[in-house]
Amino acid sequence: QVQLVESGGGLVQAGGSLRLSCAASGRAFSTYAMGWFRQAPGKEREFVATINWSGGATDYRNSVKGRFTISRDNAKNTVYLQMNSLKPEDTAVYYCAARPAPLKSYSQGDYGYWGQGTQVTVSS
Repeated sequence: QVQLVESGGGLVQAGGSLRLSCAASGRAFSTYAMGWFRQAPGKEREFVATINWSGGATDYRNSVKGRFTISRDNAKNTVYLQMNSLKPEDTAVYYCAARPAPLKSYSQGDYGYWGQGTQVTVSS
């Protein structure tokens, strides 16, 4: 069983930055791929970024490429999402998810464990 706890959300002006963290319990973290997803009010939850078990491979949705960076520290059981040049359309609840497999994935159905989410609000 893996428990995930996100932190780092908040209110920021457009053009600003935030760094989200997701702390995971359990010794299997280093063997899991990880992902970040988000859900804006009235919209479906969508893929944001994913990283493989070692951190050597990543993938992003097109709208955040060049602005967001996903990374992980397996020694600390933590995955991060550095968000720069934030836009009002990035406003959403951001969720961390763990996939019990080593390869990254953008598909929500591949992830077996989810955090409770952290709110990110970008004002214009």
